[in-house]
Amino acid sequence: MNAVWSFWTKPYLEGRGQGWCSGWHTEWHHLLAWGLSVYAAATHYPETSLVTDDLGARILVDGLQLPFVTVSTALNRLKNEDPQWWALGKLEAYRSQRGPFVHIDTDVFLWQRLSRELEQAAVFTQNPEWIVPGASCYRPGELERCLQSSTRAWIPPEWTAYGIEGTCAACCGIFGGSRIDFIHRYADAAVRMVTAPANRRAIESLPGRNGHMILVEQYLLTACCQFHQVPMSYLFATLDDAVRPDCATAAGYTHLASSAKSDAVLCEDLDQRVERDLPRYYERCLRWAEKYQRAQAG
Repeated sequence: MNAVWSFWTKPYLEGRGQGWCSGWHTEWHHLLAWGLSVYAAATHYPETSLVTDDLGARILVDGLQLPFVTVSTALNRLKNEDPQWWALGKLEAYRSQRGPFVHIDTDVFLWQRLSRELEQAAVFTQNPEWIVPGASCYRPGELERCLQSSTRAWIPPEWTAYGIEGTCAACCGIFGGSRIDFIHRYADAAVRMVTAPANRRAIESLPGRNGHMILVEQYLLTACCQFHQVPMSYLFATLDDAVRPDCATAAGYTHLASSAKSDAVLCEDLDQRVERDLPRYYERCLRWAEKYQRAQAG
């Protein structure tokens, strides 16, 4: 199974100052997380791939020398896309795969190999996310109404069948599977939903677009699975299990999701872990940070 990471630098650069993209306590900890995520997973999945753009390759490959077996700069094609749709880079990575894979977010650390059952699943994610209407970060009605304001906007049939009353999405801290045909169909629909010309015009004035990205990536995924009758498998059966330390330890899995990335204590632990376990990578991060600071000063 191929282990895949993606890095679209446009939302990273434009969103970090506004607090809606990277979310790390400091940029230093973002660099450290890249190393720990890649080196931890590569122990179990030596076939590693990066899907990024030119700048991402300069940072992660030329600068930090992360040991990816293959590197693609396919995300250059996103240079004119709205960075608030920050997971477009992930979706492009999904639809570029040609065999079973696991995509790993940079804030995810795999301390052990996934189970055979999960690796052989048609589609798998981290955990289901149940939606409570009116009390959830998932607001499908807002996005749908915006698209429906244009007579030419395209809404995926899977979305229409699921409706705005869907009760479940899927956390994609990890995402992958063996049904590549289905994954391509889903990712194509998700990308088209926000980049088709009529759709782009319809949603360009939608406030808080970055907050609706989870609909396009995670809500639509569940809709597609239901529509095409493709079973979804999960690393954790519930969100509660995903955040329980004993369950995470048993799974050999850490996800610094959401505000955890900005927690000073957790990030200090990350710093100490990388300095202890990956001293050469830590030194490369120091050199890169110094180079960046000199460039900013100059």
